[in-house]
Amino acid sequence: MSARIHPLLGGLPALFLALTGLVALPTPSHAATPVCAQACDTLDPSQARQETFPVPDRTLNGRILRLHVSDPDSMAWASIDRGARGDSVWLDRSWDRGATWEPLLGKASVPDARTGARTLMYNITDPVEHRRGWIRACGDAAAVGCTDWVYPTVCDGSFCDGADPAGVPGDDTPVPPATLFGRAISLHVDQGSGMAWGVIGSGGAGDEIWLDRSWDGGTSWPEGSSLGRTGVRSGAASARTALFATRDPRGLLYGGAVRACGREASHQEGACTAWVRPAPSRARAAADTLMASYRTDEGWWRSSWWNSAVALTSVVDFAERTGRRDYDWAISRTFEQNRGVFPAGARSSDPVEGHFISRAVDDAAWWAVAWLAAYDHTGERRYLDEAVTITSYVQLHWDTGTCGGGVWWDREHTYKNAVTSGLYLWLTVALHERLDGDTVWGARAATAADWYLASGMINSSGLVNDGLTSGCVNNGQTVWSYNQGLAIGAFTQLWRSTGSARYLDTARRLADAAISSPALTTGGVLTESCDLGTRSCDDNQKQFKGVFLRHLSDLADATGSASYRAYIGKQADSIWSTDRDALNRIGQRWAGTSPNPADWRTQASGLEALTAAEGLWGLR
Repeated sequence: MSARIHPLLGGLPALFLALTGLVALPTPSHAATPVCAQACDTLDPSQARQETFPVPDRTLNGRILRLHVSDPDSMAWASIDRGARGDSVWLDRSWDRGATWEPLLGKASVPDARTGARTLMYNITDPVEHRRGWIRACGDAAAVGCTDWVYPTVCDGSFCDGADPAGVPGDDTPVPPATLFGRAISLHVDQGSGMAWGVIGSGGAGDEIWLDRSWDGGTSWPEGSSLGRTGVRSGAASARTALFATRDPRGLLYGGAVRACGREASHQEGACTAWVRPAPSRARAAADTLMASYRTDEGWWRSSWWNSAVALTSVVDFAERTGRRDYDWAISRTFEQNRGVFPAGARSSDPVEGHFISRAVDDAAWWAVAWLAAYDHTGERRYLDEAVTITSYVQLHWDTGTCGGGVWWDREHTYKNAVTSGLYLWLTVALHERLDGDTVWGARAATAADWYLASGMINSSGLVNDGLTSGCVNNGQTVWSYNQGLAIGAFTQLWRSTGSARYLDTARRLADAAISSPALTTGGVLTESCDLGTRSCDDNQKQFKGVFLRHLSDLADATGSASYRAYIGKQADSIWSTDRDALNRIGQRWAGTSPNPADWRTQASGLEALTAAEGLWGLR
């Protein structure tokens, strides 16, 4: 692969001036486009959740120029003190490591009878647009000066950009090297820490090696070009870069990709390896890649309402199973940004009326599942209360007047199907287990279980069809894995709650049918009907298999069954070996056959499988 050689940030003199706080004439600037992450630019500093001073103050003719940073908000503001009327203060923000910057952000002047001024808050990072920024405080007090740029290096855990590769325990080369004029350009990764470095070998003096780092899977890398650029010394045949991180937790940037690039001394053209995302563990690699698509400004995965609830559940399950709390902030962010009212088209094709409720009863129920998972993980009562509110809405559509019971799929009461009734059954027993002294939800769960078992939706093969006809008999429509999984999970939880063997027997019968039937399993791999041949699953169907694995994992936990554990391990192994690319993107088809589209929905589904396997087997 050929690559254009990247100039070193406009030359060493410009970089030196930028890092030392002296003011060079900037590249022609442009007005800043407002950035929204957890909050939008121009937030008042009184709203900051923290105030720290990570770079030294700058003195300007006796004035104190200071940069203030709130790490929980990933925002900064500037102040000038001991000043006089007309002194001014502002922020500069750069997206390319100080080569260019947006100047004069929030510029404020010291007014009459005051000795200081401050700017409003601006974002340091922009995870929505997948870019990492630098920011500094600047002022004018009969002379212009700036503080140092804040956070010029990325730190993740115990390692930061620029560390020595000798300090990491692992050395993996996940993609083939690039070759150029006999040189081998290789990318090296310590998978455990997610740190990477580049090596050029079989070379000569003056050859160069560097890394590119991208926060959007290799589409762009304005902040991360020519990282660690170094040359082969006289008399040597190889050189390596320093270490560089692929995750920036402070900047809410996950799933960073890297590639190694190099050039031969006598030629200008370069060559690069393929882009790679490290994989500290299977589940964590999938989670990082999923979170790279999360909209921090809006608090969801854009364009799919119920799918976002299921994606959030997969992230919470990952945290609960692995003990990692990297993404706990996204739980509260999703809750706070989405519990209000939205018009049709803003979140769902239907209006969202508050408390995650819309006319699609099953959509609301998926959010109740998410908030119960959040409650179990965090212990915050507000999530349990929200689940009660949503499930109370679902319960309004339980109707004994048609088919003797069951929950209507929509507010217009047009269809009684397996997914809505399965969700209701799982939610009622889940609330009963979590509400001290409850009798109401427990009674509803028992009633719903009796109805479900008598409804006819479970066919003679032990598979759950899609729903009931207007005549209240099994409609024979497609067997989907998520309907099977919800029933397995609900009856497993009923057994945990009541100790009744008939519930556990039902869960086992449903699981055994799914594992053995060609309607759901092909070659040992969970397969939807839309995974076969040239078919393609729609955006809803892409997430069904992850729901099944979540609930089968619960049954495996409850029973200790070796066959269920082996089946879960088989799914994880197949995903990892056949359904994953070098960027850890997981496709629709867990067997890796074509066509195999990949997006955040398929990623969330695969994450559930990998999390289940990691929890049961410790697969990493």
